[in-house]
Amino acid sequence: MTTIGRRGALALLGSGAGLALPGFATAATARTARFDHGIASGDPAADGAVLWTRATVVDGGGDVALEWHVADGPDAKPLRSGKITARAAADHTAKVEVSGLAAGRDYWFWFAGPDGARSPVGRFRTLPCGRVDRLTIAVASCQLYPGGLFNAYADMAALPRLDAVVHLGDYIYEYGADGYGADIGRKLDRLPDPSHEIVSLDDYRRRHAQVKHDPDMQAAHARAAFICVWDDHEVANDDWVGGAENHDPAIEGDWGARKAVAMQAYFEWMPIRESRRGLGREAIYRSFEFGDLATLAMVETRLLARSQQVAFKGDTREPDEVAAVLAARARPDRELLGATQQRWLQETLARSVQAGKPWQLLGNQVVMARIDGPDLPKLMGAERFAATMAKLSDAWRARMTAAIAGYRAGAPFNLDSWDGYPPARERLYQSFRRAGSRPIVLAGDSHAAWSNDLYDDGGQLVAAEFGCTAISSPSFGAVLPGIGEYIAEANREVVFCDQDHKGYTLLTLTPDAAVAEHVAVSTVMAKPFDRQVVARHRVTLDRARGIETA
Repeated sequence: MTTIGRRGALALLGSGAGLALPGFATAATARTARFDHGIASGDPAADGAVLWTRATVVDGGGDVALEWHVADGPDAKPLRSGKITARAAADHTAKVEVSGLAAGRDYWFWFAGPDGARSPVGRFRTLPCGRVDRLTIAVASCQLYPGGLFNAYADMAALPRLDAVVHLGDYIYEYGADGYGADIGRKLDRLPDPSHEIVSLDDYRRRHAQVKHDPDMQAAHARAAFICVWDDHEVANDDWVGGAENHDPAIEGDWGARKAVAMQAYFEWMPIRESRRGLGREAIYRSFEFGDLATLAMVETRLLARSQQVAFKGDTREPDEVAAVLAARARPDRELLGATQQRWLQETLARSVQAGKPWQLLGNQVVMARIDGPDLPKLMGAERFAATMAKLSDAWRARMTAAIAGYRAGAPFNLDSWDGYPPARERLYQSFRRAGSRPIVLAGDSHAAWSNDLYDDGGQLVAAEFGCTAISSPSFGAVLPGIGEYIAEANREVVFCDQDHKGYTLLTLTPDAAVAEHVAVSTVMAKPFDRQVVARHRVTLDRARGIETA
């Protein structure tokens, strides 16, 4: 006989969030509501998109009856309208999948409450069909709410053209008010809600609500449709299929239950379609077709198949410790995507190539390039390195000393990235070759901007990679300014690395070239701010020279 505890019950109930379940009466329908969390669109299709909002109930609770409208102008009469209920069981969020629209067109949408209250107006663009001469997408990730203002989203919202936003995860973070980034959060009066680390369904909902309440976040969602996947912090730091670095079952309960409520809150609060693969909510991998120009394949690298990360358990200066880590890292059974997802990806890329599309994009959470940790004393010079270390806190000085010892012994820069799974990466590169594709890999997670040439174990160029920096999350550059230059100097695959700035990457595709602009904001501590393009790189179709300065 199986006993289902409180967490297990929450996990089972979570799978039906937002549905009106037969036999369960709902509370009385609310008569008034506001739209404090704005609106959003996502997962665009050639004939529509997912539209999202959340009704803030004014008069005590219950379900909220809403109307939705889509028009071909911000002040035009609706072309499509309908009704939807923001259910109390789904935290008063509401999503509608709109169809029947024309391809490759801008549309505007809004919601209205039972008392006539109207939401802000949002905008999205349907996917194009046929000939496409230009595609412009913003790539974003890592928005720690206490880490700073979302100035990058304010800049993104002001772009004259934006076809879609690809969000690669860490939309929320799980930490409490004494955790990661709290020192900045206290200065900005921007501490997380709730103040403790989030574990329950209500906790995750409140954290999503806090992020969606940010005006710059709302502005970006109103500007264009988001195509999203989660990374780790939507549940817990460095998660994998069976747990997470930041999950202790002894005090935080069952991992499966925590994961289930985190995913429930994510699907309630994000403009994303539910997975229809019959493989559970974890299987959010999916693809998007941009006419004859490009295919975007979004993969999941955390909850579906990832093996547990390899980590140092002892002194990185001990040869046996380093040897054990490197041996474990090289095991061929270690996975990130899993066989089913990788087979889907290969087939998706192959169809795109066979259709004659010049570009295949891979929306992927973590950096794919092989990156050796930099030997900073050698690269900086002993005197300059010593002066830099003297400025660090005792904790950071010890951390850097241990890291450099590991790097010198052969450990990569980041074991949570694809560098922690080299056989899985090589299998993926083989899939690229079988598909006949040299894709452009998009990466988040690292809080740094990257332009990387990706080579297989035989030294053949197989793909290009553009990684976006963080919207607000701290990076190594805050501790060691300029470290990105040393990382690039030490690694063949790294054309450019910026660990110092916050912002996003703007990718523009034409039939002949792909141009990535690494956009940075001057500050996340105040307004107003300035913007700059810190680097601009180009990939041409022949790829003969890899990534070039544009």
